[in-house]
Amino acid sequence: MKLTRRTFCGALLVGGVAAGRTARANGPHTVVDMIGRRVDLPAVPKRIVLLEARDIVTMAMLVDDPAARVVGWAAVDRIDSPVLQSELTGDHEIAVVGKQGPDTVSLEGIVGLEPDLVVSNFYMTPLGEDDLLVRRLTELGIPVIFSDLATNAAPGDAARPGPQETLEAQMRMWGEVLDAAARADDYMAFYHRHLNRVRDCLKDAAPVTTYLEIQSTVSDCCWAAGTTVWGELLALAGGETLPGVTEAWYQKLQLEHLLSTPFDVYIASGGGWAAGGRPAIGPGLDAQEGREGLKRLIGRTGFSGLDAVRNNRVYGIWTGLIASPPLNILFIECAAKWQHPALCADIDPGETLAEINKRFMSTPIDGPLWVGLEG
Repeated sequence: MKLTRRTFCGALLVGGVAAGRTARANGPHTVVDMIGRRVDLPAVPKRIVLLEARDIVTMAMLVDDPAARVVGWAAVDRIDSPVLQSELTGDHEIAVVGKQGPDTVSLEGIVGLEPDLVVSNFYMTPLGEDDLLVRRLTELGIPVIFSDLATNAAPGDAARPGPQETLEAQMRMWGEVLDAAARADDYMAFYHRHLNRVRDCLKDAAPVTTYLEIQSTVSDCCWAAGTTVWGELLALAGGETLPGVTEAWYQKLQLEHLLSTPFDVYIASGGGWAAGGRPAIGPGLDAQEGREGLKRLIGRTGFSGLDAVRNNRVYGIWTGLIASPPLNILFIECAAKWQHPALCADIDPGETLAEINKRFMSTPIDGPLWVGLEG
């Protein structure tokens, strides 16, 4: 199915209409997924397989004990925090049906779990509804929906939906899947209120050029945020990705290009696994360890001469703030303060996280989720 802004927005409308007609509780209902497919579910699913394990974070915003509904998952490492993974799983045993790539997913492993729903995305099933795995599951009578359509493929002629449109569709979809539409609507109202605060503080502000590094390790350089996905979130925070970047999701730059390109702010990505020399930034970790990781990153060849480093405008984020769409607002608020400190001084991402934990998350997410070079 070819996705355009028109078909995507049309799917949002259809989804809203379908929601009004849906039989709730344990009855059959129709879900409109992220690529606009109408998928019939015989009941609210109780045995879900996630081909992208971090979808459980979105589920945790909408239902208590989401792991009770998940029987299998893949790409578990992309939750990027052993602490959070353990807290979300609790006492439940969730079978692993694949690793981080599409060629690792086991059809037999999925089928053996007798799921009533499989949730995929374009990374794990790159051909969408035409992917062999999706076709086989459908033939076996197992419903498949897509929770994300992000891809690094060229966008073609049609504009892609932005982060706000995408999140609205995702929360609507998950609200219908989990019979939690009211809670999803409540979260979106919260999200819009906080996003509007950022927009107000950035009114008429010129964008700040920022090197947002999507894979920060001491042994590798230089993976820059692309023009969509991470780059669009950066734009919502009053920034812009580096000149010369043309890829959608991410782009590998030569070190010489990075060092010769002026930019004002450097935002590195860290993780709870702290593997491969990444900064240790994530739930349950020590913020000082994250700062030490940032210092190691700016010790790479040529970084000491960058304006962002000389001016101490060096920061790090936990990858979950971008990879889990409902948490994007935390990245937007952090990046807005880092890029426009005077204009956005009144915004407090810490307070926003506390409210998310109190009102929405069935499993609270503890910091540090972001750090600065100087605290």
